[in-house]
Amino acid sequence: MKGIYFDGEKAVYREDLPVPAWDETHSRIRILRANVCSTDKEILRGYRPDFKGVMGHEFVGIVEESAKKDLIGKMVVGELNEGCGKCVYCRSGREKHCPERKVIGMSRDGCFAEYMTLADHLIHVVPEGLDPETAVYTEPLAAALEILSQVHVDPAEEIAVIGDGRLSFMITQVLALTGARVHVIGKHPEKLTAFAPYAKTRSVSEFEGDIPLSDTFEKVVEASGSPSGLALAGRIVRKCGTIILKSTYAGSTEVDMSYFAVNEITITGSRCGPFEPALKLLERGLVRLPEVEWHTLSDFAAAFASTAFKAGFRI
Repeated sequence: MKGIYFDGEKAVYREDLPVPAWDETHSRIRILRANVCSTDKEILRGYRPDFKGVMGHEFVGIVEESAKKDLIGKMVVGELNEGCGKCVYCRSGREKHCPERKVIGMSRDGCFAEYMTLADHLIHVVPEGLDPETAVYTEPLAAALEILSQVHVDPAEEIAVIGDGRLSFMITQVLALTGARVHVIGKHPEKLTAFAPYAKTRSVSEFEGDIPLSDTFEKVVEASGSPSGLALAGRIVRKCGTIILKSTYAGSTEVDMSYFAVNEITITGSRCGPFEPALKLLERGLVRLPEVEWHTLSDFAAAFASTAFKAGFRI
């Protein structure tokens, strides 16, 4: 089987990978499309130092083998985190926080290959009529929707999103659907133009020096993918406000936690989200996303290095 394998230090294209075996609780999926995520790039920088295996977690594919006969032949997407099913997290609807969880492309084989297996309860059937090159966006869109699962967004309020990348673009559209006025703060004018239909775009340079109260926000989503984003979020969030932290990156960042305590600022970590609402938004065309820049698996280096909105693999 062809695939992109992380050997603990670097990504390697291989054609000798074993086809994964399915069982009574795991279906085998033939991968059609798989997208590169920023987290995949962070793995190459040491984000998951103990991981060795097939990379990737954003995919759409066809179920070919399954104990659930109604899944066979269906186009599907799938969630990342498979828990033990027994601990307090799994039993209370928090499977993605199970201490023993297996995460595709990060602690178990992922989707940058011709085939992968996935627990049946993590599989979601793609609605008829939704093409695979749109459905492949389900996982990151679900991550954007998780914000609305965690915090209440008042349609009359203004909210800031730090970052002008792929995840920020989806977060901005999701927040705009609530009616809230969204401000997107980024570094790249050419990227910010894409946000203009959904938000007021701002340059990071506008927030240098003293920041007036009119440029602060009750809620700030930090999705820059950089440690500097949290520092900016701390400067523009109001006292008693909330920072929703979306960035994940290798390494650590230094922050003054006393500042957040004294100003009674809430920091909410946010990652994987609900798949069914994401599929509905895509099916109804309520979220618009650019076309993916497609590569072959053997051309993975170019896909990882791409500066396109999104790069991925046709498999």
